[in-house]
Amino acid sequence: MNYIHKELADGRWLKFSFAEQMANTGAEIGRAINWKIKDEKISNLAFERGLELLDLTINDPKNSRKLKELCRLREVLADYFMGNNEYGSTDQSWNNYFYFFNAAVSAKYF
Repeated sequence: MNYIHKELADGRWLKFSFAEQMANTGAEIGRAINWKIKDEKISNLAFERGLELLDLTINDPKNSRKLKELCRLREVLADYFMGNNEYGSTDQSWNNYFYFFNAAVSAKYF
């Protein structure tokens, strides 16, 4: 498989905590949201990067107890960015979801 984040896919991602993984995923999703109106191509590329990071998180053995939530997250994200938004997600709801992971990681370092 051709990964965008080759170094992370080669094992570095597994060294990150779950909160760090989700904060990084959220950063890419945030970029996708921010570019959605300005440039659809850039938005789609950010979404693809975010989805790849989420897939790496799903495949991380330490997250096996979180698989149901992570797989549902993937489904709802794909629906929002590429589908018909059947779940009624908003930019704000995604920012709110990922905010807490960023806050947890920030608190760890400050």
